[in-house]
Amino acid sequence: MAQSSNARHRLRRTVLAALVAVLAATLFTIPPAGATAPASSPSGTGWAAVPQLDWATCAGEGLEAFECATAVVPLDYDRPRGKQITLALTRLPAGDPSRKIGSLFINPGGPGGSGVEFVQGAGPFLYSDEVRARFDLVGFDPRGIIGSTPLRCYETLDDALADFAPFQFPVTREEERIWIRSDRAIARACAERGGPILNHMSTANVARDMDLLRRAVGDAKLTYAGYSYGSYLGATYANLFPGKVRALVVDGVLDPIAWSTGRGNQARTQPFSTRLRSAKGAYQTLQEFLRLCDAGGPNCAFSAGDPARRFDRLARRLLREPVEFPDGEGGTFLVTYAELIGATLGVLYDPAAWPDWAVVLQQLWELTSPGAAAASLQAVRARLGAAFQQEDYPNFVEGFPGVACSETHNPSNVGAWSRAARAQDRQYPYFGRPWTWFSSICEPWPGWDDDHYDGPWNRTTANPVLVVGTRFDPATPYHGAVTVDRLLPRSRLLTLAGWGHTSLFSSACVDAYVSSYFLTSRVPPSGTVCQPDVVPFAEPAAAQTVQQASGASKAALIPSRLRRLLAD
Repeated sequence: MAQSSNARHRLRRTVLAALVAVLAATLFTIPPAGATAPASSPSGTGWAAVPQLDWATCAGEGLEAFECATAVVPLDYDRPRGKQITLALTRLPAGDPSRKIGSLFINPGGPGGSGVEFVQGAGPFLYSDEVRARFDLVGFDPRGIIGSTPLRCYETLDDALADFAPFQFPVTREEERIWIRSDRAIARACAERGGPILNHMSTANVARDMDLLRRAVGDAKLTYAGYSYGSYLGATYANLFPGKVRALVVDGVLDPIAWSTGRGNQARTQPFSTRLRSAKGAYQTLQEFLRLCDAGGPNCAFSAGDPARRFDRLARRLLREPVEFPDGEGGTFLVTYAELIGATLGVLYDPAAWPDWAVVLQQLWELTSPGAAAASLQAVRARLGAAFQQEDYPNFVEGFPGVACSETHNPSNVGAWSRAARAQDRQYPYFGRPWTWFSSICEPWPGWDDDHYDGPWNRTTANPVLVVGTRFDPATPYHGAVTVDRLLPRSRLLTLAGWGHTSLFSSACVDAYVSSYFLTSRVPPSGTVCQPDVVPFAEPAAAQTVQQASGASKAALIPSRLRRLLAD
């Protein structure tokens, strides 16, 4: 089913808004039951039983085209015949089974994102018709996540939210103290109720699971696409199982050294989320938003005067004092600096949303003056809050730290987060604090996976790896793609000269190269640069609204529960 550029543009907006950043030519084997492998050894899956997958049509409205299965894998690959856990899988079967090449495994990021939900929501629109005809698209929930054996530290989402700090990220010293107390409360809950999975959720164990799943579907080598944090899973697999790589795409790429250990003594002073330099990526992407807004003139609602100066003034105004507005029901609400920055960061993931956000910024600019209309203010508040809405309790609370904190090396004192956040905010205004503090849960986190993987990251793979990097990515900066391309001896960098988090649904050029690579394992020519399909603010807002609406019928098929995944 071919897609017009307008429809693809709208689909990216829906998926990203809806899906709101992850590794030896010879396989290592696991010792027999009763023996243990050294934690530093990149253990394989040789002694683990290959799961039997009994595929059946998935239950649920709109899922008739998909099949689901459950895989049984070891909790601990050092003891493959010991306690077992389950993994939830789904697949969109190949459209032309007579020409089927194999299975294409997909991870949407997080960590904590559901591969099942991603494939069921976006699978029919991914890649080319030929790729969907010749591959089963397979998604799985990683160990500890959602439909697989989950890490659960609370009974309900309400219980979890009761331990959460009541703001997006801390700005003042007092808010930092509240945030730290919140981290410790969540960590205590997980220490008390998390169970055995708490110490076995590292990316390396997910890569070992994926190698078993590859064998379970009968593929001699792995075909894989990993987005955002999923790029780290891809890099880990490529270095643990380099001889088993058929075609492996990483898109929205995390620097694996920064994620895992840092360089030199970084881990003693910098949290991993600071080492990733996401604050720099976000700040540079914001500058592009403001530059393009200025260039767009009347096509951008926030273009009057100097957009960069006006944004800074609006942020400073809210930083000095949150603005209180009537809610139209006899009460009031606040729009805070943290809400403005947090929502802006979310919008930067998806350039298709930029024209609408420019309208919101202009409304905020105007409505902070006396005499603002309550109804309009309510609309602004609704848009600000929508970026952080969570509908149910699929263990997103525990999923991220369950993976990230079990394998990343971080400072031993929470004061390092405070110092790094302030330093980053001075260097990359607005985003240093949020991109630093979101990992502070790792300081008190009670879990640690001894079988995590710290590198090396430079193994020679059986086939080339395709590395996709976007020039202005607010979550996984372009340098991450450059780093992975330099580390892997057999890799090729494909650049999107555009904006947003990952290349999904942004460029027909990128999609064509990725689809060709999946079919042939051949990478694009060295130095290939693709252009985005749409340049924000290059057309009048009315025309962009028509563009976005053109894909609405396809977008409506994507479940609302997908609205968090890629935004992680």
